[in-house]
Formats: sequence, structure tokens, C-alpha cells
Amino acid sequence: MRKITVAVDGFSSTGKSTIAKQLAKALGYIYVDTGAMYRAVTFYAMNHGFVSDERFDELAVVKSLPKIQLKFVLSGEAGQSDITLNGENVERKIRTLEVSRQVSKIATIKAVRDKLVAMQQQMGKEKGIVMDGRDIGTVVFPDAELKIFMTASAAARAQRRYKELLDRGDKVTYGEVLKNVEERDAIDSNRKVSPLRKADDAIVFDNSDMGLEEQFERIHNFALRVINQ
Repeated sequence: MRKITVAVDGFSSTGKSTIAKQLAKALGYIYVDTGAMYRAVTFYAMNHGFVSDERFDELAVVKSLPKIQLKFVLSGEAGQSDITLNGENVERKIRTLEVSRQVSKIATIKAVRDKLVAMQQQMGKEKGIVMDGRDIGTVVFPDAELKIFMTASAAARAQRRYKELLDRGDKVTYGEVLKNVEERDAIDSNRKVSPLRKADDAIVFDNSDMGLEEQFERIHNFALRVINQ
């Protein structure tokens, strides 16, 4: 059975990572969460005072890039990969609303995107990979055999993210989460470098009113059809 590259793009909180993980596991493929890479750089920048609600020192972020080493390591969960930042597992630390508020700023920096895109392309050289993010089908793997573009209403996405954060024990309000989702949409769609957009040959997948099982079955079938062509 031939191996393909699967690119999963779309708006924040559409469940890209969840579906991509499930698909990679079902196909026996490698899964790469590119959003975690941008979040890890953001976490580093926040910890060093380069970015906050009041400050954004783009030059300092760029100068720090040689000091930032990212790797994915297998965690205790079967098939689950966590991201490490300079040897520290930061998987949980990068998933906070505080990081979410700043990550789109970091993602607008061309030097950051160039560094991470090069890493991502290296990871996918042998195919047999499922990668999710904002520019996978348009920039990272424009020749991917299967491209999925996931979308959902802002309200539906905010509700999912709100529940996820509450389940983690974070103290947030639905209004805060909805505002963050809408702000990230605006920044991601309008940035000058690799803006979020659907690849011409991507399948649009609106999951506003769809459960995880149905989503997975449909996308899994898309993949099997391409693999068996």
C-alpha cells in the first residue's frame, strides 16, 4: 500500500489535531502538530519577555531562534507525541489561553515561519505523515495527495475550546474564549506571511454540527480512497 502525505489545515479549535492524530494512528502514519511548534516558540518568547498583551519585540524573537530547539517525543499514551522545548516537555504548558492570546503574533514573523516550515518539510520527506496547521497544504506540502480544510462557526469552536479548558481546570469565561477565537481568525487570515487560506484542491470540511466519530469516519474514507487510487 503506497504512503501519502495528508495536510490538515483550518481555523483554530476546529479539532484539526484530534482528527489528525486519529487518522495517523489508523493509517500507521507519523503525526506532526505544527501548531504545537508555534506555541512552543511563543511560550519561549513569553518567558523571556518578548511578547505579551503590552509588548511585542519581534527582533528579540528572531535573534533568539538559534537558541530554540524543538523535538517531538513519544509520551506514555500509545501513539501520542509531546513537544519538547530545549529538552523540556512543554506539551501542557503551551495549551493555555495565555499562549493562545500571543501565538498568532509569533506566527506572523517570517523568520519563525521559515525556520519551522523547513523543519516540517524535513519531517515529511518520506511521506506516511499527517500534519495539521494553517499553511500545510499551501506552503509546507503544496503537493500533498490529500488536503483537508477544516472549518466551523466561531461559536461552535469557542464552545469546544471553552469546555476543553474547563476540563483542564483553567479558569476562563466563554466570552474570553470566543474573543480569542475571533481575534486569531482575523490575524491568521490577514497576516502577510502565509495567511490562512484553503488550497485550491483541498476538501472543505465543516464540522460545526458533527461529532468526532462521524468526522473521523468521513476523513478516514477520504484517505483510503486516495491511497487506493
